[in-house]
Formats: sequence, C-alpha cells, structure tokens
Amino acid sequence: MGLQAGIVGLPNVGKSTLFNAITKKHILAANYPFATIEPNVGVVTVPDTRLDYLVSLYNPKSIVPTTFEFIDIAGLVSGASKGEGLGNKFLSHIREVDAIVHVVRCFDDENITHVEGKCDPIRDIEIINTELTLADLEICLNRIGKIEKKAETTKDKEALKEVSVLKRIQTALEKSVPIRLLDFDKDEALIIKNFNFITAKKVIYVANVDEVSASVGDNDYSLKLKEYADKEEASVVVMCAKLESELADYNEEDKQTFLKDVGISSSGLDKLIFATYDLLGLATFFTCGSDECRAWTFKKGMKAPECAGIIHSDFEKGFIKAEVMSFDDLRNAGNELKVRENGKLRLEGKDYQVLDGDICYFRFNV
Repeated sequence: MGLQAGIVGLPNVGKSTLFNAITKKHILAANYPFATIEPNVGVVTVPDTRLDYLVSLYNPKSIVPTTFEFIDIAGLVSGASKGEGLGNKFLSHIREVDAIVHVVRCFDDENITHVEGKCDPIRDIEIINTELTLADLEICLNRIGKIEKKAETTKDKEALKEVSVLKRIQTALEKSVPIRLLDFDKDEALIIKNFNFITAKKVIYVANVDEVSASVGDNDYSLKLKEYADKEEASVVVMCAKLESELADYNEEDKQTFLKDVGISSSGLDKLIFATYDLLGLATFFTCGSDECRAWTFKKGMKAPECAGIIHSDFEKGFIKAEVMSFDDLRNAGNELKVRENGKLRLEGKDYQVLDGDICYFRFNV
C-alpha cells in the first residue's frame, strides 16, 4: 500500500544506526550533525510465521512477504521551523510520511557528540515537538489569514467550517498540544487532511539505550521517556540501535543464540516493526497457491472489494464475491480440502470486512 514511517530525532541519537539495522543496509552513519542530508528509504519485511507455514503447505514458486517503508530523515535542531540546520528540507520530508518513529537518545557516551551538550530525553523530545508545532502553526495561521475574512463576508458554510476547525487547531498548537490528540468528525478530518499537518501524524518513540540497559529492559532515561509518552497515549520501544545493527549481519539462528546469551528475550527491531505496523492500523491478508504465496497489507476495517483493489484495480471494479478462510481454520484442518469439508470456507460479499489472517480468493468480472 506504499505506507511509510519516518525515523526522526536530533542529530546523533541513533537514527541512521537504527535504519542500518531495520533495512540491513549500510548507509552513512557519521558522528557529526547532518551526516544524513537526503532521506534514505528502505523497504522492511514484516516478520510473519503464518506466511512461513503457508509456504510449507503450498510449496509455491514465488514468496512475497508484506512490507512497508522506513525513511531515515536528517536530524532536526532547534530553530528548524525557521530554516535552521536542514529545517525546511526536514519538514518537507516528514510531511510525506504516514507515521513518525521518534528516536530518543537514552544513553551517555562521551565519545558521541550530543548536539545539546548532554543527554536529556525530555528536553530532546520537546525541542523536536516545539519545531513541529511551530511549523504546523505557521501553516494554520497562513490559511486562516487567507480565508477568514472571505468566509465571514460570503457566509459560505464550507469556508466557515474550515475556519472553525483551523481556529481550534490554532488554540491547541499555541498550548503545545499536538493535533493528533484532538478529536475530529469525518467532515473535519477531510478538511485538515490536505494540510498534511505533522503533529497530526501518529508517533511511536524509540528509547535508544546502551547494551547493558537493553538486556535489563530500561534505564532512568527510558523510564522518563515512558512517563512522557503515557501522557500522549503513545507507545515506547526500548532497544539498543548499535546492538541491533550488529545483529543484522547474523543469520536467524546465530541472532537468537546471541540474544539469549545477552539476556534479551526478542529483537527490538521485531518489536518496532510490529509496533509501527499496529500504530498505522494495518493488518495482513494472504493469497495462496502453487504459483505464489503472498502477504498483502491492508488497513483494518477495509471491505473485501477494497482489499481486492490492493491486488489490482480491476479486481475492485469487477468484484463479485470473495472466497475466504481464516489462517487458523486452515492450520487446524491441515489443508484446503478439509477446510471445505468442515464448512469453514465462506463466500463473502461487498460488505464483508476483511480480517487479519484471512486467506482470500477474489472472484471478479470486468
């Protein structure tokens, strides 16, 4: 579906190191601000043991896992909303993503320069949040300035509603409240959609800790970050980006052995991938056969024709029915024939909401 999560944070907090790990690529990760000037895009495979099972069952010629994109965006500094550092470039890139992965430095290391002098997770978060808020506020005020007088003069209902929504956003931003914490009805959400407000995007925080803290699970810095995130109803993934980047070169068996040896129950990267996937409200359906087993990303709540359209627009236009079985029913039965015999294969129409783990065969006619 072309969904993207942007990795952001102050310079030298571990963004590019994290990106190296999750994409298994090795881009420039230098110890100075603005080492990353252009956004680096990497396609991330979502780990899914269900696809592994389907592959073992169907033995297909082709295997296609579900993926989404992580983008490593240049570090932000105080004053970015006014063009400091790479501010304008940063802000234009971050407006294009669907969600934000905010990396926060939660470790001390005198050998790695901190752009603000010393480690302070809450201060670092607030520097970025302030710049994002100011950038959104500028857009909001500019738009109000252009349409308010005309709306009041013409009494145009749509324009008046837009002004009302924008003024509510203005009030929130001036109190440092991000737009994502406000409630909007469907009409209001459509009004603000085209503005691409940054603070309207969902956020997940990554507490980048040292290797010792990663094995324990937290340190004083990450605990402060979690307390801060709770107020925003945001989630936090604790990991050591340096360790995860090194693990990216291991095969799966060696990786699990190493994690066990250092006392870490599961990869922080897998936790981040799943958390980001969930943050965007995504789920997975499958298409299976001897030619191909494929996982498809869709947004929870999408109906069968919309999911068919993810495969091909003709599937949605000419949608007739969907043959559906759940992954659990297939695994319990052992094969498709037994699923049919058990009466678990269903024919669903246009109003069916596809569920995570559904295995679908779409009937269509164009």
